[in-house]
This record gives sequence, C-alpha cells and structure tokens, in this order.
Amino acid sequence: MNYDLNIEQKSSTGAALRKMLQFMSSEKKELYLAFFVMLLNAGITMLVPYVIGYTIDHYIKNSDYKMLMTFSGFLFVLYIIWAGTEYLQTKLMGGVGQRMLYALRNQVFEKLQQFPVAFFNQNKSGDLISRINNDTDKVNQFFSQSLMQFVDSIFTMLGAAAFLLAINIELGAASLVPGVCILIFVQLVSGWVKKKNAGSMKSTGGMSAEIQESLQNFRTIITFNRRDYFRKRFDEVNEENYKAAIGAGLANNIFTPVFTLFSNIAQLIVLAFGIYLITKGQFTVGLLISFIAYVQNFYFPLRQLAALWASFQTAMAAWDRIAVILSLEAPAEKVRELNVKSLNFGQSPLLEFSNVSFAYPNGKQVLNDINFKMEQGKTYALVGPTGGGKTTTAMLIARLYDPTEGMVLLHGKDIKQFEASERTHEIGFILQEPLLFTGTVKDNILYGNEKYKDFDEEKLMEVLQHEGLNQLVQRFDDGLKTKVQANGESISLGQKQLIAFIRAVLRKPSLLILDEATANIDTVTEQLLEDILKKLPQETTKVIIAHRLNTIENADEIFFVNSGSLQTAGSLKNAMSMLLEGKRAS
Repeated sequence: MNYDLNIEQKSSTGAALRKMLQFMSSEKKELYLAFFVMLLNAGITMLVPYVIGYTIDHYIKNSDYKMLMTFSGFLFVLYIIWAGTEYLQTKLMGGVGQRMLYALRNQVFEKLQQFPVAFFNQNKSGDLISRINNDTDKVNQFFSQSLMQFVDSIFTMLGAAAFLLAINIELGAASLVPGVCILIFVQLVSGWVKKKNAGSMKSTGGMSAEIQESLQNFRTIITFNRRDYFRKRFDEVNEENYKAAIGAGLANNIFTPVFTLFSNIAQLIVLAFGIYLITKGQFTVGLLISFIAYVQNFYFPLRQLAALWASFQTAMAAWDRIAVILSLEAPAEKVRELNVKSLNFGQSPLLEFSNVSFAYPNGKQVLNDINFKMEQGKTYALVGPTGGGKTTTAMLIARLYDPTEGMVLLHGKDIKQFEASERTHEIGFILQEPLLFTGTVKDNILYGNEKYKDFDEEKLMEVLQHEGLNQLVQRFDDGLKTKVQANGESISLGQKQLIAFIRAVLRKPSLLILDEATANIDTVTEQLLEDILKKLPQETTKVIIAHRLNTIENADEIFFVNSGSLQTAGSLKNAMSMLLEGKRAS
C-alpha cells in the first residue's frame, strides 16, 4: 500500500470546515455563549454611532448640555460593557481552541501509531513532526483567535450594512458597492493564496526532515569531513523554504492594501453623496457623521478580514496536510476473515509462508511466491548476499511488513488475526541496530514488558539472575541504573545489542528472530549469549540471520534467500557454495 503523504488530497472548504467542527462538538455550550457575547458586542458597536449622531442633531445643535452629559454617561457604560464582552469572548474561544488542539494532536498521534513500518519508511519523521506540531497549531490559531474575530467581524458588518440601508437606502447602497468588488476579488484569489500557504508548509516540513536527518547522521558527516555537504543540503532546503515563505507572505498580505483601497473609496462616496444630500435638505450633519462611522464599521472589519482570510487559507492548507493522515486506513484494521474452526492447531507448524510475495511501494519485487514452514523448537538460519531479502523475510515474520500477496500463518492462523499484544508476546525480534529510549538500562529492558513493568531493581535482578542474564547487566558501569540517552548514544553499539537481547529473551517468545544480533559483540560475550540461548525453553523457535556462517553451523535448517526466492540450503557447506555463487551473480 502506498502511504506517501506528498500525494495529498485537497478537500473543499465546506467539507474541511465540517470535519474540523467535529473536534468542537463537545464545546457547544461554550460556543453558544461565545456567539451570544459576540452578538452583544456587535450590538453595542452598532448602537454607538447612532447615539452619537442623535446627540449631535438634538442636543449639541440645541446646546442642551444636560442631555449631552446624560448621553455621554450612557456611552461610557456601553464602552465598559463592550470591553467586558471583548475579554469574555477571547477567554471562551481561547479555551475552545486549546482543547481542540489537544484533541486534534491526540487523534493524529494515535492514528500514526496504527501504521506499519512501511508508512514510516515512506515518510520522513521530520515532516510528520511538522504536521503534528506546526500544522495543528495553525489550525488552532484560526479557531482560538481568528475565528472569533472572523465571526465578530461578520456580525459587525451585517449590522453596519443594515443601519446604512435603514438610514438612507440610496446612500447605503452606494457605500456598499466597493464591498461587492472586494467579495469578487476574494473569490478570485483565495485558491491561489491557499496553494501558496500549502507550498510554504510543505517546504517547512521538508526542512525539518532534512535538519533531523543531518543531525542524526552528524557522526558520519564528521567522520567523512563532509560538513560542506551538510551546509549545502541545508542551504538548498533553507533557500526553498525562504522562497516558499516569501510567496506565502506576499499572498497573505495582498488582501490588506486592496481592502483598504476600496474602504477609502467607500468613504469618499459617502462624503460626496452625503454632502450633496445635506445641501438638498434630505440629510443632517449628525446622520452624516453616524453614516461615516457605520461605513468605517463595515469596512474596518473587512480590512481585518484581509488578515483573517489569509489565516483561514493557512488553516485550510494545514488541515489538508493533517487530514491526509487521518483519512488513511491502517491495514491493522483490515483483518482477513478465516474459517478458524477448520484449522488444526495441534498439527500446524509454528509459522508458515504460503505463496508470499513482497514489494516495497514504488520499488522492486523483493520476494516472489515464497513457501516454507518452521516447526516449534527448531533453529533456522537465513543466509544470502546483502540485499537478498533476509531482513525483509524476518520483518514479514514479525509482521513489521504485510505481504503484497499470499499469507503468513502463525500457529496455523493468519498473523493478521492476532492482536498486536498477542503477536509481540509470541515473536521476539533483536535488530542489528536496536533502538533505545532515553532513560536507564532498566527502563529499556522492561520496555513493553507487562509482566515485570512494576518490578523494582532488586526484584528484576533476581529474575535476571534466574534467567542467566545478570552477567550481561554487569557489563554496564552502573548496572540497571546506567543512563541511556536518546537512541542509546551514550553507550556502545555492542551494549545496545545486549540491552535488546535481554529485552527480547526476558519475554520468552515462542519465536525469536536474531538479525545479526552478535555482530558488534566480542567473542567472549558472544559465547555467553549462545549459552543463554541454549537455556531457552526447548519449544522456542529461533531464526538467525547472519553473514558469519560459523554462527549458524548448528542450525537445524538453513534457507538461502536471494533474488526473490527462498531455497533450502541443506548443509552448511552447500549454503557456503550457494552464497559464493550468489555473490558472483550479483
């Protein structure tokens, strides 16, 4: 299955909004209260210009200072209420936005955990981090800040338009003509603005991925003295991000000057037409002042909407990048239905490949129509040239990948029908380059182990001693308390393999895969590991992947994997000749 997130599906604005609003479904009470406060705020904003105009025409003109002071006090009270509603709606929508961000990030992260290894092979982790952090924050900014201002501006504009038409329909209609021009302009450029913002966020994700990859491989960069390559790659992605950001910035700011221009034109229309009506005796100075205030109340929110609309397009572009993750269907949910009752578990092999083929997305065929069985308690070896498909076969056994064709059976049952907890209990995997987490040796040993997760160091050492693993722990300076930095950078590769070995063996899996598990370990420690493996329960099946043939000489059966096929090698001597022949062919 293709998991490439760069092939993004564009959603319509309406569909995107409906999907985003689902995250706010639990916030109905706060939203209704916020909208009520916004209506109250807009109502006060609409009432103030009329009161001012009325005061000018009736009290200032007639020098009625008593009523002037009364209306001034009334305006002061309105301004106090207006300030309170501004604060309240900011608080309400800020809380809604943060809770939405929390829910959205949780759902994206939970979705990512459902995907197989193939998904992460096709997508750079830096870009995924950018989608979880940066893109979700763009959506949150719109809902917690811009949406409130957006709705408030709409209410204010509608109210101002109603007052303009109610005071004088001809002058009101003339003042709204530039607003129609603005709406046409917005319709014409919105798609372009969204595209520019999508490009900017994509380049930001690409730069994040490039930086992360370079920092992770910085040791190799130093070893080969290729800081120049690091700088060159960073300059390239930084330049690309700079150009994309400039384009998005220009697109986002194009609304403001256009909106301001049409706003100024509207005020000129009102001023000229209003003075004309006053000379005709059809208008008053107070009404003209109120009218100009209403025009400002109509067009000032429009100027705000210029920035808000750019924020909205940014949020839509960010949502597209998030939605493509949420819309992907994780294969773990697609369980193949089998007639389990017809399977005889007692006579079934531990593991079986039935007509299995595998190809990486947009890549070559790695395995083609593979069939083999593994019996319980035996030791199997996978040999073959580099790139022949040994590790891929092991990953299919552990269901880190799913076959593109055929079926992998565990205990006679499709491995897809096992719960993840059941599968990982049955199958242990020691990688050639094991991954560790920040913490201690103890934390990493017990990672994912429910049986011993609550054991303290003393109890755990008793378990390790009983299993013969305590000697491995003694290879660390502070034993179980030894600090482990991110990905085990504070310890040697050999020590990392020891931790992975203890972690896997302690779970006592039915099938244990060792992918070059002793490649970076000294001879003495390797012998110690072999002794520990011999103490495993007799029913434990072992699958060994090794380039050093002496590590597989005691295997019950040897499989030769190369060029998409898997053959039984028979003896070690025959495996060596097949390996040499395979190397010559490659």
